[in-house]
Amino acid sequence: MSDIIQLLPDHVANQIAAGEVVQRPASVVKELLENSIDAGAENIALIVKDAGKTLVQVTDDGLGMSTTDARLSFERHATSKIKSADDLFNLHTKGFRGEALASIAAIAHVTLKTRTENTEIGTEICIEGSTITSQEAAVVPKGTTISVKNLFYNIPARRNFLKSNPVETRHIIDEFHRVALAHPQVAFQMVHNGSDVFNLPSSNTRQRIVNIFGGKTNEKLVPVSEETEIVKVNGFVLKPEYARKSRGEQFFFVNHRFVKSSYLHHAVHSAFEGLIRDGLHPGYFLYLEVNPQSIDINIHPTKTEIKFDDEHAIYAMLRATVKHSLGQFSIAPVLDFNKESGFETPYEYSKKSPQAPTIEVDRDFNPFSAPSHSPVPSGFKKRQETTQWQSLYVGMVDELDSPASSSIELESDEVTGSLFHSERETKSHATFQLQNKYIISPIKSGLMVIHQHFAHQRVLYEELLKNMTLQEAVSQQLLFPLVLTFSAPEISLLEKIREQLEHTGFVFSQFREDTLQISGIPVSMIESQAEKVLEQLVDDLRNEVPDAGFSQNDLLAQSLAKSMAVKTGTPLNQQEQEHLVHQLFACKEPSVSPSNRPVLVTMNAADFDKKFM
Repeated sequence: MSDIIQLLPDHVANQIAAGEVVQRPASVVKELLENSIDAGAENIALIVKDAGKTLVQVTDDGLGMSTTDARLSFERHATSKIKSADDLFNLHTKGFRGEALASIAAIAHVTLKTRTENTEIGTEICIEGSTITSQEAAVVPKGTTISVKNLFYNIPARRNFLKSNPVETRHIIDEFHRVALAHPQVAFQMVHNGSDVFNLPSSNTRQRIVNIFGGKTNEKLVPVSEETEIVKVNGFVLKPEYARKSRGEQFFFVNHRFVKSSYLHHAVHSAFEGLIRDGLHPGYFLYLEVNPQSIDINIHPTKTEIKFDDEHAIYAMLRATVKHSLGQFSIAPVLDFNKESGFETPYEYSKKSPQAPTIEVDRDFNPFSAPSHSPVPSGFKKRQETTQWQSLYVGMVDELDSPASSSIELESDEVTGSLFHSERETKSHATFQLQNKYIISPIKSGLMVIHQHFAHQRVLYEELLKNMTLQEAVSQQLLFPLVLTFSAPEISLLEKIREQLEHTGFVFSQFREDTLQISGIPVSMIESQAEKVLEQLVDDLRNEVPDAGFSQNDLLAQSLAKSMAVKTGTPLNQQEQEHLVHQLFACKEPSVSPSNRPVLVTMNAADFDKKFM
């Protein structure tokens, strides 16, 4: 029997290793940003084109590399972070596997420009698929610039698995958030397709959170702080009223490294027990510092999973710390960076008591008296001439008592109410509501059970889809415009679908970096729902944004209908129940919801007969 085991060629081994480290353009962004942090950079710029498929470039002002180091950095298992196996349990840096640059160079066109502070001439290296095509001296600024072009150019099957540009951009922004939040002392800049997405100056943790997620985030934050021998906890949690249905703003950092931990998440979630409803998730930005020897982060290639020596103690301390902070959040001082000082009470008036305004009223004023012909000075003047206004009604009593008036029938509530008496009597038991969830309607063969939430979803879905297709939406204008706050990426996402939203009935009067102003909303929407509906829409669009066309309109209509539909547990009166039933059967597909769930169930009289046999 011939031998069947053989060594893999280097380029194949590199591509396999790249598949573990580089899953999408966001993986490249993460590795390059972390290398810049390890290099001691104070300013980092990220430039992305076509969601990273065409270009990912990171420029920093860190230590830079010598010519020899620049060449060795692309070799597998080459790193400056560790020297022995014992160093794995005393890590203070990000990258330590020595596979990032080698893996990236195996599946892309990479250009490296670097220079140390002590040298005048730097180095420029070009690599294509693990093969160095050129290496030469170059005049470059201090620090390092790495450009990664045409990702997965030599693995077309892997490139085909990438999602659409908006989805891949969302993943890149998520990785950018994680690194920027972990290092607020470093200034970050992000540019996508030539437009600035983020420009974050060096700041403290609270300011960094506000700069990323918008000014309104500041009033949502509750400070968390505790220090013990095992763990030191700092950061912020969001107030319970800002809990969301989706897991959005949830960040754990252990020793300045972003990690995912369902165990720690459960600790925070349990601290909110009794403060938020089931199905909602709290937001948090929590920074944990522990002894590096008590954790193991070398259990996954992406280094986002972690193991603790004493998980139970950290769980208990984290839960108690968050619970203690929530108990005091109502009296905790809040620093508003965008607060307008002009609205504050001046210091010299702080101890003065308010004075009630004086109002002069002419108590003898009679609206039925004749006006005075004399000029009226300031204030009120008592009118001298009066007329007998009672004379206007002289004779009215006599006319009403006359025989002719006795034949006149006056309209009364009883006569008006009897106009539809017979119709109401026949429909008084047409429908009724069961557990504020189902609408029961009798039919000829038995009865029909309708799920009110799914039924309203179907009605709104077809109405919204028709409005977006025919562009004939009706909007209700608001007396006072709504000003809603979102993060910069969320504003950008809403601006892309602005036209479709306007076709549903929204009227946007202003779009800014982190706020938008709404002057009109769809007729079927309540004003208080607008913010929650748009937040849910953004959460739905984060995962998948189809290209322009019917598929995008369908996704928008589904999301809006789900948010605007009457919720389970809402009581409906008789007219509302009947109106919903009539609207449902006017739809093209009344039997299923937009998400293909059954809306109604029919039960024949024979089904009831079997129960009594």
